[in-house]
Amino acid sequence: MDKKKRKKGKKLLVILAVILVAAVAGYWFWSNKKKEAAVQNTGSVQTATVTRMDISSELTASSSLSPKDTYEVTSLVEGEVLEALFEEGDVVEKGQILYRIDASSMDTDLSSAQTTLKRAQESEQTAKEDYEEALQKLSGNTYKSTGTGYIKTLYVEAGDKISNGTRIADLYDDSVMKLTVPFLTAEAEQITVGSEAVLTIEDTGEQIPGTVISVSSLEEVLSGGRLVKAVTVETQNPGGLTSLMQATVKVGDFVCSSEGTFVPKTERTMTAELSGNVSLEVASVITDEGSYVGKGTAMFAVTAKSAEKYIKTFKDSYESAGDSVENAENKLSNTQDTIDDYTITAPISGTVITKNSKVGDKITRSSGSSTVMAVIYDLSAMTLEMSVDELDVRSVKVGQTVEITADAVEGVTFGGTVTNVSLQGSYSNGVTNYPVTVTMEETGDLLPGMNVDAQIILDESKDALCIPVGALMRGNRVYVKSGSSAGTAGGNQENAAAGGSQENAAAGTAQVKKSGVPDGFVAVEVTTGIVNDDYVEILSGLSEGDEVYVDPSAGQTTTNMWQMGGAGMQGGMPGMAPGGGSNNRGGSGNMGGGAPRP
Repeated sequence: MDKKKRKKGKKLLVILAVILVAAVAGYWFWSNKKKEAAVQNTGSVQTATVTRMDISSELTASSSLSPKDTYEVTSLVEGEVLEALFEEGDVVEKGQILYRIDASSMDTDLSSAQTTLKRAQESEQTAKEDYEEALQKLSGNTYKSTGTGYIKTLYVEAGDKISNGTRIADLYDDSVMKLTVPFLTAEAEQITVGSEAVLTIEDTGEQIPGTVISVSSLEEVLSGGRLVKAVTVETQNPGGLTSLMQATVKVGDFVCSSEGTFVPKTERTMTAELSGNVSLEVASVITDEGSYVGKGTAMFAVTAKSAEKYIKTFKDSYESAGDSVENAENKLSNTQDTIDDYTITAPISGTVITKNSKVGDKITRSSGSSTVMAVIYDLSAMTLEMSVDELDVRSVKVGQTVEITADAVEGVTFGGTVTNVSLQGSYSNGVTNYPVTVTMEETGDLLPGMNVDAQIILDESKDALCIPVGALMRGNRVYVKSGSSAGTAGGNQENAAAGGSQENAAAGTAQVKKSGVPDGFVAVEVTTGIVNDDYVEILSGLSEGDEVYVDPSAGQTTTNMWQMGGAGMQGGMPGMAPGGGSNNRGGSGNMGGGAPRP
């Protein structure tokens, strides 16, 4: 760049600097003139009349509408879609079938689960019977006879250890006697079981009836080369038969080839029938040799410890079998639930917004994700979320009325209700905001996703005494025109504070004037209620019709105080609510003091 160009650039910068200085000087002069005019205008006194009206305080914010409930229909299983029984735009009811997916792959699993359960139930029944039998066998801590007859020989005594298979006693029963005799083979083959027989006792010649109970098929040879087969007959013992007596037998026209010897029908060795490796300890013997015992008769007592230990094994087996049944039932139930998953029903009542899967589609599942087959909106109501800052959230309560408007539906105001005030706030730009949910039951032409403006009615009062915001001074004071009911009382209060007597009224008034109160007005302390941008509710201190002083600079001063936080003012200031649009409070429920007043 040559020297001529550099000089031209410097000259341009100087010109711009001069213009900037002139502009700043002009603005300063204009601003001062405006301030002087404002000071001069304060000479005019503005007043208002205390009036009854309806007053409310509101909180506004912008948001968008959402359905009352939204559900994405997904599948828990894989397979081919066999049926898709709906279309987009259809209104479906909760539980209505939407899809059927091929479940043939589950047939084998279901059959296996059913078989497993059946076997487990059978095992449980067997274990139950064994447990009940053990309880009965050792009831009263005694071991019971498993047979019937007279004790021929007793093999146990106190202190013995009894386990499964231990010999306990030899039993016999001679109430019924048996007699086995040979018949010639040709004759024996004509004798049948059940045939009547006549037994002749050898010693006495006495005859008693009998019945054939068996015919042997084994052929034997007697002395003289006779071929015979054994025939067994039983008879009731009339009381005199013993195992030492013999008799012959006649069946029809056939007579046995030789006599036989009577033996008791029952003659056996009774052994302990116990399960497992647990043994019983004999505490004492209850029966004696020669005693008659029936099935279930107590044979000997066992120690309580050994009895308890023995029964516990059966109880444990029974409980274990019960656990197996429960596991099998759960497996079958889970299998059935899985099969049920192949039929997909509507989880909510609503309108089908999208349908992504159709008949013939293959549904697959990857780890951590599922295919969204359809989307359903519950449009019976809609909700919106307002973001309320920490200064205002305590004023919001569930049940409060909300007025809602939308640019998309002009001229219509919809009603809503606060249904939830969340305690989980989010911090942004130095302010914590809390989500507030509003529910609309009547939505008219509104649609999900539309932008709306919502206004929460925080507090309201009907037919309340009200004054303009500009009439409320610092310290909850209002300047009332002398001659009003409140003005007269206020003047006396002021004079009393200054001197306490009627003579000092003038001095008191002069004091107030000195503080900046216009001529003809006195200060009165009031109790305030609802405060909004325009009016203040007066609970006490003023009467309807009283004329009050209004600060002409109240609008600018009030605005400044809201922006600065407002000394003593419990109201929120305009701000932006992240994610929920603007969050402006139209007024507060309480106001500790107004903006600075003269």
